[in-house]
Amino acid sequence: MAEKQIFAIVLAAGASSRFGSPKQLEECDGTPLVTRAVQLAENVCGSRTILVAGHEWRAVVHACRPLRGYFANNARYRSGMAASIACGVRCVAAATDAVLLLLADQPLVTRAHLDVLIAAWRDSPGNIVATRFAETAGPPVIFPRRYFTELCDLQGDAGARSILARAADRVRTVTFEDASVDIDRPEDLGRLP
Repeated sequence: MAEKQIFAIVLAAGASSRFGSPKQLEECDGTPLVTRAVQLAENVCGSRTILVAGHEWRAVVHACRPLRGYFANNARYRSGMAASIACGVRCVAAATDAVLLLLADQPLVTRAHLDVLIAAWRDSPGNIVATRFAETAGPPVIFPRRYFTELCDLQGDAGARSILARAADRVRTVTFEDASVDIDRPEDLGRLP
């Protein structure tokens, strides 16, 4: 039996209104946040990686060249994260068994953590595998094919939390507290370890 396929989707389309400029392009240890996220995704999924850009998409894509995978321009990025999730899922739905959703603004996520998430999903491919941090479950998160329609139907800026809540009995979690660190304002970069 062929190994189940997983596609990484890096969400980097937002306008970063709280940050004041495209935070995806801000540098952390000399590397733009989006570049780091895409490289991380490519390290675990290779060419089965898609970058979803929107606001300042040309600069965001340029920061990640050469891409081993693909990019999608989410023209609806102003409507919130749900539009970016749907954009990415629609692009890869026919070619994969699951999607790994990654945010460009979680700079402390590691390849080791993503490897553990993927291993947990391969152990139980019908379940969602989410990251547990700060007493919640969230991204990075893997959704199997059975949730693709729900992911494409999401609205607004709440991401996929509503699906995690509705499918609580089908969610496995892997604890990784550093996933609680995300970049929303310029001062957040200064607080990184």
